Amino acid sequence: MSKNYTAKSITVLKGLEPVRARPGMYIGGTDLNGLHHLVWEALDNAVDEAINGYCKNIDVILGADGKVAVADDGRGIPIDTHKQYKKSALELIMTTLHAGAKFDNKSYSSSGGLHGVGISVVNALSETMDVKVFRDGHEWMQSFSRGKPVSALRKVKASRKRGTSISFVPDGQIFRKIDFSFKTVCAMARSKTFINRGLRITVKDERTDSEEVFHFERGIQDYIMEVLAGKKGIFEEPFYAIGDNHIHCEAALQWTESTESRIESYCNSIHTVDGGAHEAGLRSALVKTVRREMERRKSKPLPITVEDVKEGLTAVLSVFVKKPQFQGQTKEKLNNPEVAGQVENILRPIFEQFLIENPSTAADLVARVELAAKARMDSRAAREEVQRKGAISHRLTLPGKLADCQSTNPADSELFIVEGDSAGGSSKQARDRRTQAILPLRGKILNVENASGQKLLNNAELKALVLTIGTGFGENFNINGLRYEKIIIMSDADVDGAHISILLLTFFFRYMTPLIKRGSVYLSVPPLYRITVGKEVLYATDDAEKEEILALHKNRKLDVARFKGLGEMPASVLKETTMNRKKRSLLRVELVGEKETETAFSELMGKEAAPRFRFIQQNSAGFELDV
Repeated sequence: MSKNYTAKSITVLKGLEPVRARPGMYIGGTDLNGLHHLVWEALDNAVDEAINGYCKNIDVILGADGKVAVADDGRGIPIDTHKQYKKSALELIMTTLHAGAKFDNKSYSSSGGLHGVGISVVNALSETMDVKVFRDGHEWMQSFSRGKPVSALRKVKASRKRGTSISFVPDGQIFRKIDFSFKTVCAMARSKTFINRGLRITVKDERTDSEEVFHFERGIQDYIMEVLAGKKGIFEEPFYAIGDNHIHCEAALQWTESTESRIESYCNSIHTVDGGAHEAGLRSALVKTVRREMERRKSKPLPITVEDVKEGLTAVLSVFVKKPQFQGQTKEKLNNPEVAGQVENILRPIFEQFLIENPSTAADLVARVELAAKARMDSRAAREEVQRKGAISHRLTLPGKLADCQSTNPADSELFIVEGDSAGGSSKQARDRRTQAILPLRGKILNVENASGQKLLNNAELKALVLTIGTGFGENFNINGLRYEKIIIMSDADVDGAHISILLLTFFFRYMTPLIKRGSVYLSVPPLYRITVGKEVLYATDDAEKEEILALHKNRKLDVARFKGLGEMPASVLKETTMNRKKRSLLRVELVGEKETETAFSELMGKEAAPRFRFIQQNSAGFELDV
C-alpha cells in the first residue's frame, strides 16, 4: 500500500462507470436477486406509464438466448434533441445517471422510478441493449453496450404503434449466474396488475414456451382474496377503502384465526418490503379505531397495543405519492413522514363508519383483539415470573422429565426432543451426559396453527419445551436466554414420527422463528432398517437406501430387520447411528421463502380442510401410499 496519498490518488468515475464499479449500490448485489432487479427497473418504467394513464398493456419476454425484453404501449421515450446536452432524450436517459422526466412532476404525477437511475443502471450492467421507440408515426432504434451507445438514434420505418420496447442481455462480467426465473417474474407481474387495476401484463418464456397473462379489474380486492387462500375471516368480505387526500390510497384487510399477521404495502406500485410511513399510517388508523370502538362498548376496556390489533391481520395497502422518498435505489422502504398522517386521515373515518354500520362484525373484531391482548399479558406475566426467580431459580423450575446436560455453555450443548418415555429412556442411555440433554414429550404436541394463544399457554408439553429452551416465545422471545446451540427433533423414521416433527416445526416457525433463521433447529436421521451382511452390520434410513444395499449384496446371505421405533432400538445402536457427533447425520432446518412457508403452514396445518384437499388433488400423483 502506497504511503503517497496525493491528488493523483483520486479517481473520478465518469458516466455510468460508478454503476459497473459498485453494482451493489444500485441493484443490491450481483446474485440472482440483483439480476432480477434489472427486469424490475425496466418493468417499473413501463408501469409508470400505466400509473399515469398512458399504458394499458405490457409484455415481458424471457428469451431463449438470455435476452429479456420489456415492451409497453405508452407514449414512447422522447427522441427529440435535448438543447443543453445536444443529444437525443433517449440517449441521455439511457447513458446518464439522474436523467429523466420524473423530477418536476409534470410528465408523471406519480411514479416508481424517481431518481432517473434505474434504466441507465440496466444499460450499464448489460452486455447489449436495444431500445425501440414507437412515436410520431415512426419506429426509432438505438443500440448500447455496457452503458455506451454503439449506434446513433435512427429512424427505422413508419409505424402506427406507440410505446417503448427495451431488450437487454445482462453482462456476464458482472453477474455470477444469468438464469431468470419465470415464476419470479410472473409473481412480480401479478403484483403490478393487482395494484394497477385494469393493467394487462403478459409474461412469455421462450425457453419453455410458457405464457401467463395477468389482468385484474378489482385490483387489490382480488389480490387479498388470493393472499387469504380460503382462510375464514371475521368479516363476511374483506374490508376495502379507497380515498384521496394529497395522496391516493387503497387498502383491503381481513382478520383470521391465525396468530400471524401479513401486511403487504406498495407505493407507486413498488413493493415496499420493509414498510415505512404508509404502513405506520395504516397501523395507527386501525389501532385508534379499535380503541374507540372498545371505549364505545365498555367503560373500562383492556389496554391494547399495535401487536394485539395486528394479530391475525392480513392487509394489502397501496398508495400513490407525487414525491416519494424511498430508502435506497432498491426502494425497500417509504420514508415520507407526512404520508403516515395522510394514510390515517383517509382510512380511519372509513373504517370507523364501517364498524358503526356493522355492530355484530365490530363485536367480533373487539373480541378478537381482546383475546390477543389477554394472551400477551398472560405471557408477559409468566416471563416476568421466571425473571424474578433469577437464573438459579430458573434452573430449579426446569421440567422434571428433562435429563439436562452437565455443561452450562450453550455453544457445547444440544437438546434432543423425543416422543415418549420409551424413546426417552433409550436416548438417555445413549447420550453424552456432558453435552446432550433429552426432553421426552408425551404423544403428539398441540397443533398451534389451530389453537388460540390461551390454549397454547395452558399446554403442558409446550410449556415444558419453552421452559427448557429458555428463550420465551412469540413477542417475548429473547435469544439471549437460549440454553442449547442445537435443538434436535429426534422422532421415529415413520409416518407418525414425521407428523410429530411437523407439529414441532409448526410451533418453532410460528413462535420461535429466530431459532430457525439462526440455524439452531435440526432433524435427526435415525435408521429404519438394520441389515446384517455376514458379520457386517449396515443401516438404512429409508426403503430406497435399503434396496440399494440389498442390490449391492444380492449374492450374499442377508438379514433385514426393521426398527419399530427409537424406543425399541438398543441404546448402543441409537448412540452409534443417531447421537454420536462423529457418525450421525443431521438435517438443518432452513427458512427459504418466508411468504411461501407461511402459506404452506396455513394451508396444510390450518383449520380449513379445503386447502389441504386441494393440495392432495394437485399433488397426489407425486406420492406413494404407505399403509
